[in-house]
Amino acid sequence: MKIVIIIPSRMASKRFPGKPLAKIDGIPMIQRVWQQANAANIGEVFVACSENDVFDLIKGVGGNAIMTDPSLPSGTDRIHSAFKKINNYSEIDYIINLQGDMPLIESHHIKKVIEPLKNNFQIGTMATNLKREEISNPNITKVIVDWKKNNIGHAKEFFRDKKFITDQAFHHVGIYSYLQKTLTSFVNLPKSKNEVSLELEQYRAVDAGMRIGITFEKNIPISIDTKEDLITAETIIRENNEKN
Repeated sequence: MKIVIIIPSRMASKRFPGKPLAKIDGIPMIQRVWQQANAANIGEVFVACSENDVFDLIKGVGGNAIMTDPSLPSGTDRIHSAFKKINNYSEIDYIINLQGDMPLIESHHIKKVIEPLKNNFQIGTMATNLKREEISNPNITKVIVDWKKNNIGHAKEFFRDKKFITDQAFHHVGIYSYLQKTLTSFVNLPKSKNEVSLELEQYRAVDAGMRIGITFEKNIPISIDTKEDLITAETIIRENNEKN
């Protein structure tokens, strides 16, 4: 079984421009994510870049960087574009899409996201408990999960609106794994009506009948969406360094 981890990187974030190169305790965020992906030690790691600055940074620290078209519409399209440029890509079984704004992600999170693919799902992703203060936050994507055996659930619905909250609703974590053929099928599908109306890319897969499996993780590190998140991450890293 051959696995690759691809980290999509784009500097033109609406909420946080230049985010990949923002430094956390002296190290650029995208470099920290790349380091964490390598620490998982489950396959080659590639950064799918849309700018030369990120490409040069990753190459400069000895990593694999692949240039992609800056106009690609989503991170999924970006990882697929990079995937097709990997030597002998047809031999790869699983592709992990690791977000470039998760510098505190741990090895066991990355390893865990492939478990649904081993249990007859075409796409794997992750969920954690939904906190009370997150229920009404439209920036938090929620997922309704039908839990199956082996602590792996079937994702039934994705949403942002609190009116759909039930005891089966969880906080969706945006790390994904794909079967090779599923990733290719996904990017070649047109956007579905639900994807457009709800602004949730996951519905392109759901509406096409693709099975999305969910693994549960109690403790998930924060994603960096704002400069305030950056400060929080830096504090956590410094505290961890002091403990060690």
